[in-house]
Amino acid sequence: MNSLTTKQKILEASIRLFNWNDVANVRLQQIADETGISVGNLAYHFKNKEAIVNAVYENLFEEFSLILSAYLLSPKLSDFDVQMEQYHRFFAKYKFYLIDLFEIERSYPHIMRRWQDSVSKMMMQIRKRLDYYLQRGMLLPEPAPGVYDSLANTIWMTIVFWVPQQVLKEKPIEEVYFKQSVWSHIRPYFTPKGLDEFTHDVHPITQF
Repeated sequence: MNSLTTKQKILEASIRLFNWNDVANVRLQQIADETGISVGNLAYHFKNKEAIVNAVYENLFEEFSLILSAYLLSPKLSDFDVQMEQYHRFFAKYKFYLIDLFEIERSYPHIMRRWQDSVSKMMMQIRKRLDYYLQRGMLLPEPAPGVYDSLANTIWMTIVFWVPQQVLKEKPIEEVYFKQSVWSHIRPYFTPKGLDEFTHDVHPITQF
C-alpha cells in the first residue's frame, strides 16, 4: 500500500465510524483497528484525531462544492433530478454531519463556518432555480408574496434533513423515496407545461 492509499483508507474508515458512533465517541485506536493498521502507522499519516476530522471535512466540502457546481447544466427539470441524486449520495455517505452538528460547532468552529457558507449557497441555488423555472413557464405565478421563498426553504430542509430523519426512524433511505419527497413539494406548483416536462423527462420511478 502506498501512502496515498493508506490515507484514503483511514479517511473512509473514519467516516464509517463517525456514522456509527458520532465524531466525539471515536478514538484513534478504533480508527486504526477499522483501517487494519497500527496506531503508530495511523499517527504517521495523521498526527491526531483533529487532523483526521479536518481531512474528512475537507473531502466533504470538496464533494459538496462539486454538487453545487452541477447547477443548471441543463434547462430541463431533469437537471434538478440529477442534482438530487448527488445530494442523496452525499448525505447518505456523511450521515454523521447532522447528528454531530453541535459537537462540530463547539469543537471545530472553522468547520462550522464553512458548512454554513456551503448550505447558504445551496439555499440560494434552490431559490434561483425556482425563479428560473417560473420564467420558463414551468411553475405557476407565485400565489402570494413569499410563497416561493417558503417553498425553497422547505425543499432545502427536505434535502438536508431527510436522510438523518429516516435513519432516526429506522426507515429506508433509498434515493427514489428521497427524490419523491423533494418533488412532492414542487409538483403542486407545476403549470401544465411543467407537469408535462416532469412526466416525460424525469425518471418514471421518481414520479408518484
